Amino acid sequence: MKKGTYQPHVIPRRRKIGFLARSASPSGRKVLRNRRRKGRKYLTRV
Repeated sequence: MKKGTYQPHVIPRRRKIGFLARSASPSGRKVLRNRRRKGRKYLTRV
């Protein structure tokens, strides 16, 4: 049987879409700002 396409690993995911990664770029900060404005319980889900 073939493997599925998504083989999750937490560390690469954190580095890519975690809070620090979001904070590092202007567009990522915009994402955080919009999520704060909307009142999200979690700014980044990892």
